[in-house]
Amino acid sequence: MVVTKEHVAVDRSKRFSPREIADVLRERIRVGDLKAGDRLPTQAELADEFGVERGAVRQAVRLLADLGLLRDVSKGSPPRVAEPATARSGPQPTMVGLSPRLTDAFAVPHVRIDVVCHTAETLMLALGEPLRLIHEGRVRPDAIDVRILVPSRDINLAFPVSVEGRSDEDPVHKRWLAMRNAQGQVLQHNLEALRSTHGIEVRVAFRALPFTPPVKMYLLNGEEVLLGYYMLTRREEKWQSQTLDMYDALGSKSLLFSFERRAGERDAAFLAESQKWFDALWETISTDLTLS
Repeated sequence: MVVTKEHVAVDRSKRFSPREIADVLRERIRVGDLKAGDRLPTQAELADEFGVERGAVRQAVRLLADLGLLRDVSKGSPPRVAEPATARSGPQPTMVGLSPRLTDAFAVPHVRIDVVCHTAETLMLALGEPLRLIHEGRVRPDAIDVRILVPSRDINLAFPVSVEGRSDEDPVHKRWLAMRNAQGQVLQHNLEALRSTHGIEVRVAFRALPFTPPVKMYLLNGEEVLLGYYMLTRREEKWQSQTLDMYDALGSKSLLFSFERRAGERDAAFLAESQKWFDALWETISTDLTLS
């Protein structure tokens, strides 16, 4: 099936940029007007629909290809819509699966990301690619809202914890707290810097949980939720001239399971309940958090 310009009307009086063309096509893919395997209209048809030169269409197609939404881009005929990521692969380690999905999430005008995690380390690292694309001018959201729930500094963490048990001056807890604060500050700085460098409206907020979350969760634009279990292990690490023997979880190696709204009723219901769970934690038992 080829979806042509007669299916969806656009405002012909507007001057569309390549990013705006990509956003329109991306929305058609999201809602199912363009399905996996469908060919895009030809460059000539899209140029006529949007009232632009073919070069703008080619740039829009490249943006969609960079996001993994198109295949067969350079085979001489219009590219096809790619299979959804969940259909192409199973669960992936966090550092493999998170970054491309964040990159996809940053391609929309208003980015909304909600996270439950132990520290912001993985999120901080995974944001490197979408931030790079923003600085290169390849994507440019109008607004970015990020909310992050992490454990409070005042609780007895379930992990990481010393194998020998807690003490009044627990170095394992001090190490975790220093990491939580430093990584959160870097993430916040990198995002908020986009205000001055690119004029993007950015809001980053942290709140503290009164418990240790056993899972990590990423909610992306209300369209996808990624869930991973923190797997505990015993390990040693050097920290401030000490060797810490502790039970800890390496969050970057957690497998992320994806649930997408467009994948069907079951995934959509899980996504909706996950968002409700996050919102309830944010609005009730979590407390204000200042990273210091």
